[in-house]
Amino acid sequence: MSIATLHELHRPLGSTGLTVSPLGLGTVKLGRDQGVKYPNGFQIPGDDEARMLLRQARDLGINLIDTAPAYGRSEERLGPLLRGQRQDWVIVSKVGEEFADGLSRHDFSAAHTRMSVERSLQRLETDFIDLVLVHSDGNDMAILEHDEVYATLAALKAEGKIRGFGFSGKTVEGGLKALEQGDCAMVTYNLNEQNEKAVIDYAAAHGKAILVKKALASGHVCLSPGVDPVRASFELLFTHPGVASAIVGTINPLHLAHNVATVAQVLRSH
Repeated sequence: MSIATLHELHRPLGSTGLTVSPLGLGTVKLGRDQGVKYPNGFQIPGDDEARMLLRQARDLGINLIDTAPAYGRSEERLGPLLRGQRQDWVIVSKVGEEFADGLSRHDFSAAHTRMSVERSLQRLETDFIDLVLVHSDGNDMAILEHDEVYATLAALKAEGKIRGFGFSGKTVEGGLKALEQGDCAMVTYNLNEQNEKAVIDYAAAHGKAILVKKALASGHVCLSPGVDPVRASFELLFTHPGVASAIVGTINPLHLAHNVATVAQVLRSH
């Protein structure tokens, strides 16, 4: 039996002109093991293990990779790990949150936004980033209405340093506001938490992009026995036309292959 892949299931990322796999690889675990909300402990993989994971993801048809300055050493590791493969990947990074000495801090000023994007370009060894999202601290509306980060990202897009920009927030109001000017919202959407569905509805109606975080979070709570929580989670996501891709943060090759096979099955059965 051939291995299920996502190569033929790539889809548009809103109106950005980019085409992405329905699953993206999240890379928190490549760079940071402090202050992360995962149920099980894990060890940050070494370079060989990380390289194999990235090769597996690519072979399975994943072309979307999600990183951030707040993910510890994730960006600076991805630069060398992805050398010679830039054309194979759609890279998403963030601005606004820094993580150092076990603590997060936020800065949404113009100067910090520009510094952060320039630093990401250097770390990732690229001259453009496909999509940069604001890493919100939860005060979504205040950031969008009073801080300079969004206007600065729009300027960086005009300069060609980023291809698109958007917002990874925590509220419906913030997600809707962010999509008025931005290209993409990253939302929480899973079997337990669906209150940001209004943002996905808006995106579908206006040709904007949606990336889903925490897609598999605690998905087993309300299911009957025998129902695969991963399958049920992806069924929920991909029945919505607004969802472009779900970010999964696994470093386990078996989990990754299972996630890919399940998404391929779900999309092909629709």
